[in-house]
Amino acid sequence: MLLPSSIPLSVHLPDGITSVVYDVHRPIPPEHRDAEVVVIWQSPAQRLATMPGELPRLRWIQSLMAGTDAIEAAGFDPGVQLTSGRGLHDAPVAEHTLALILAAARRLDRTVAAQADGGWHPSQDANLPFGSPEAFTTLTGAQVVIWGFGGIGTRLAGYLSMLGARVTGVARSAGERDGYPVVTEAELDRVLPTADVLVNILPATAHTEGIVDAAVLAALPERAWLVNVGRGATVVEGDLIEALATGSIAGAALDVFATEPLPESSPLWHAPNAILTPHCAGGRPQAPEALIEENLRRLLAGEELANLV
Repeated sequence: MLLPSSIPLSVHLPDGITSVVYDVHRPIPPEHRDAEVVVIWQSPAQRLATMPGELPRLRWIQSLMAGTDAIEAAGFDPGVQLTSGRGLHDAPVAEHTLALILAAARRLDRTVAAQADGGWHPSQDANLPFGSPEAFTTLTGAQVVIWGFGGIGTRLAGYLSMLGARVTGVARSAGERDGYPVVTEAELDRVLPTADVLVNILPATAHTEGIVDAAVLAALPERAWLVNVGRGATVVEGDLIEALATGSIAGAALDVFATEPLPESSPLWHAPNAILTPHCAGGRPQAPEALIEENLRRLLAGEELANLV
């Protein structure tokens, strides 16, 4: 089993299984290319692209990322089992998303810019009634739509509810989940016009590529913010830049982008009312050893792996 150098892991292995730490920035040494299992965290794309040829005996890849699109794009043999880190990032991503939403409501981006310029600028919303429908300024009574209502979404919904927001989830099947109403994409036209915030936690798939487009953004009211902590490929960035420039939405708080790192030439750097963080919402996975050990047990027992992609 190969363990990444990018994160300290203390994995308890059964007899007969050995682990070696590999440098995520360098080729796998020849003496370790007989590995049957590799754990991946923060490997650069160029290194992922060479790993299929370096590991001919590979049986299983354990990703510590919730999204596995970069690993899938690397070209590993289809017979190699791939499991995701789904569930390992629920707490940090939900907390980061809450931070972005609060930053949008309280316009912390303006205060940070003013601090850098040494300026004292009173709030532009100070004369609005509390909870005014003209602008998103508080979570009290706010309507938040969470598109991608899995583990992260439900945890985030709990945080938002405690602060007075009303939450609607969007998922593949409608109903109720953890006490929150859930609708399908077919009902977006009904819920988006009421949203103060649209949170995107969608993975990158063939179906979700570019799914947040001009039509979705146009369905939001002018006071609404888009928050994206899913994948950058799910948003048509040109449409978003246009919506920000014209003021058809109030702003966007983004942690993920179509191209990462975000190019210096991207208009998003200077788009009005945009809050950007460098794909850091996930932070470090929470207790990844338990998932690795359980999936190794299942692999050796011939059972189906957890979080199988």
